[in-house]
Amino acid sequence: MTANLTTIGFDADDTLWQNEQYFRATQERFASLLADHGDSDDLLNRLQAAEKRNLGRYGFGIKGFVLSMIETAIEVSHGDVSSTVIGELLAAGQEMLQYPVELLPHARDCVERLAKTHRILLITKGDLLDQERKLAQSGLGDIFDGVEIVSAKTPEVYLDIFARRGAGPNAAMMVGNSMRSDILPVLHIGARGVFVPHHLSWALEHVEPPVGHDRFHEIAHLGHLGDLIANL
Repeated sequence: MTANLTTIGFDADDTLWQNEQYFRATQERFASLLADHGDSDDLLNRLQAAEKRNLGRYGFGIKGFVLSMIETAIEVSHGDVSSTVIGELLAAGQEMLQYPVELLPHARDCVERLAKTHRILLITKGDLLDQERKLAQSGLGDIFDGVEIVSAKTPEVYLDIFARRGAGPNAAMMVGNSMRSDILPVLHIGARGVFVPHHLSWALEHVEPPVGHDRFHEIAHLGHLGDLIANL
């Protein structure tokens, strides 16, 4: 095990527990409700464009997603969308906020194992109340040495977290399923990044991997993380 690795950060959504599958199901519901105003692919492309331009206004999470659905519904219907459809979209968002937490394979064993030897952090972005709810329901909350729910995952944010809650980026690692949010920013500041791909990935999080980077690692699932660290 590398001697100076003291702090390990974990992403939450689609790294420790399922998340994107609920967005996909709601997107299908959105396309069905607005089917009179376009085909599914066009409607979902319009929705994705709305999400992208609204990130700076609403941030990440379900609330911003629901507002983007409503905005897109108004846009594609030229203002003629019914109050019934708006109500259905709001209800869909409320249902998303109540879905049970489903841990991904190896998540609990991995976090418990590494908590015995390292400082373990949860670093996630999204709606504050929703992320707190999911963490509480996951049963993992007491394992972490610290929890950071942030509005964005930038190099500056990671630098601050690893300085406050660790020994700086050179002694830190981030584990997550988003190349854009969990991997590239930490590589930029000198930390290690471990990519754990999920079979569903939000299109706005996709970037090409930093192939050949000496601090970049990829594993098939969290069950391999302990051995990866032991062999660094």
